Amino acid sequence: MLTVGDRLPSFELQAVTRLDAPSPDQAFETLSDQSYAGKWLVLFAWPKDFTFVCPTEIAAFGKLNEEFADRDAQILGFSTDSEFVHRAWRMHQEELRDLPFPMLADLKRELASALGILHKQEGVCLRATFIVDPEGIIRHVSVYDLSVGRNVQEVLRTLDALQTDELCPCNWQKGQDTLQAA
Repeated sequence: MLTVGDRLPSFELQAVTRLDAPSPDQAFETLSDQSYAGKWLVLFAWPKDFTFVCPTEIAAFGKLNEEFADRDAQILGFSTDSEFVHRAWRMHQEELRDLPFPMLADLKRELASALGILHKQEGVCLRATFIVDPEGIIRHVSVYDLSVGRNVQEVLRTLDALQTDELCPCNWQKGQDTLQAA
């Protein structure tokens, strides 16, 4: 699995970017690792669409999207489902209809494989989160078991801490003092 200090692998994937498109094919867009050049990326993966834990996490990222945007960060979510499955799920699942960030389709498992986050038995993405700085360097990685949802507030707190470029103590929150090396 890629870790802190590694470069985000190059990717080019289809994504669901809008549900209000005049035709279904206009709901999709090709996005790459360069689509948001110069921004922080919060890239998170979930195991499967139309499941139980996944929509709770995705909706939580959606609710905090403006908080991430205020920090010059772009959220990108993905699984190994197709863009058509993503679109159908968003249309079917109330809390995902107005999702403000793209859902990437890693159907060939290229990104998940490059990141090293495929579950060995199930062949689906683990619940992984990567925070990538504007230079494309991974600065944070967290991975959860298939049955446990992540804490999106903690992802935001971690982004805040990374953006200080200073020493942040345990449980540090934005606006608090950072540590000074003696």
